[in-house]
Amino acid sequence: MSNASPPASLTNGPEAASAAADAAHRQPTASERARRQAEVVAALSAHVPAHALLWHAEDTTPYECDGLTAYRQRPLVVCLPETEAQVQAVLRACHALQVPVIARGAGTGLSGGALPHPMGVTLSLAKFNRILRVDAASRTAVVQCGVRNLAISEAAAPHGLYYAPDPSSQIACTIGGNVAENSGGVHCLKYGLTVHNVLKVRGFTVEGEPVEFGTAALDTPGFDLLAILVGSEGMLAVTTEVTVRLIPRPQLARCIMASFDDVRKAGDAVAAVIAAGIIPAGLEMMDKPMTAAVEDFVKAGYDLSAEAILLCESDGTPEEVEEEIAHMSEVLRAAGATAITVSGSEAERLRFWSGRKNAFPASGRISPDYMCMDSTIPRKRLADILLAIQEMEKKYGLRCANVFHAGDGNLHPLILFDANDADELHRCELFGADILETSVAMGGTVTGEHGVGVEKLNSMCTQFTTAENAQMFALKEAFDPLALLNPGKVVPTLNRCAEYGRMLVRGGQISHPDLPRF
Repeated sequence: MSNASPPASLTNGPEAASAAADAAHRQPTASERARRQAEVVAALSAHVPAHALLWHAEDTTPYECDGLTAYRQRPLVVCLPETEAQVQAVLRACHALQVPVIARGAGTGLSGGALPHPMGVTLSLAKFNRILRVDAASRTAVVQCGVRNLAISEAAAPHGLYYAPDPSSQIACTIGGNVAENSGGVHCLKYGLTVHNVLKVRGFTVEGEPVEFGTAALDTPGFDLLAILVGSEGMLAVTTEVTVRLIPRPQLARCIMASFDDVRKAGDAVAAVIAAGIIPAGLEMMDKPMTAAVEDFVKAGYDLSAEAILLCESDGTPEEVEEEIAHMSEVLRAAGATAITVSGSEAERLRFWSGRKNAFPASGRISPDYMCMDSTIPRKRLADILLAIQEMEKKYGLRCANVFHAGDGNLHPLILFDANDADELHRCELFGADILETSVAMGGTVTGEHGVGVEKLNSMCTQFTTAENAQMFALKEAFDPLALLNPGKVVPTLNRCAEYGRMLVRGGQISHPDLPRF
């Protein structure tokens, strides 16, 4: 299929796709499930070896959730193909049976994007883990979808190159998942998100049709379908191969750790750095609860007396770095920094970042569970949202530790709770929805890089109108008329938004009523 045209025409309208999504997570009876399971296993056994199919409870339970552990659903069948031909055959067989398919990478996603369908096939692409080619001349790498993010940079290192997007889970997350979520990381302010660093994606439509998006050339004719695919959360196609852009590793990098005795000063400092015409390689913010959790975990050398700290990195030639570090330090002092420490060695720089990179596991040490939100706001509102979250902690009776991609206004509040306590889970969901809706009210969005998945469906109703959601369903239907790829995710159904709106009008809140409880 060419890059310029979608694989199918609109035939049933967005209402049909919406209705199909409404039924996506209806819980089947035991007899329905057993009958369908036998049918699917029999069909897929003709295309993949026996060891590539899992359907017994003890084998499929590890696939029942992704990094968002609050919601769980055991898949009907798990399939682990080993070749593109097997992927194509599995998709064709599932399409013929009208069986939902949920593609899964490493399962590190944080919005429930890989939550299984109770009557569907979880298509694990973990075995697609080969780096096919590193081309130093063109500064590109061609990799299979199951290759770990960090492994790309490791393979490119002998050529003095690396892959810039670096989500905190880069040691485990895969490039296919990065494409699905349009992942970023601490260096995305200067070097961009996944969409800015991917040149081409190969894979298959829901019907098993080979498809290619993008090109290694400077530009492509027709619509930019690659940008539509990246961040589509597995709703449009199944990715098997990705061509990524590599960039030269900088000669030097140094990091400033700046302390502030007030979160508003820290937030204003972020805006001041950007306003000064500086684009740091990284500009991150952590509040006091987060720095305390991280310091206890990795001993990064953080200032525990500060209400907030900023990590500001400069990279480039030694001369560029020296000048930019001096300029940033001047701006930060003028903004009210109480202490500034500049990394004096590569080991110290990595130690500063080790704390930020371990913010999530550090939070896991101080709470049974956490829910990581992912909204964005204008940089000038950073302090406002932090102060609002502090009030929400009192309102919902839960703690929240905050870490931000401050340079681009991407928030990652981690709400701490116990998923085994139904009331705490309920309050956590309300807390998360409040953060997202407050972010929208401040001029932001409900997601920056973690995706919508199942977690943010209600919040999508507050950001987009019925007409806008209908257009998104129309795009989904152009690629997947039967709504079989990752159904019930990302775009809220028209009925869901109508019901959510009625509840808000009555002054109440609903807490993701149609998500499974396990």
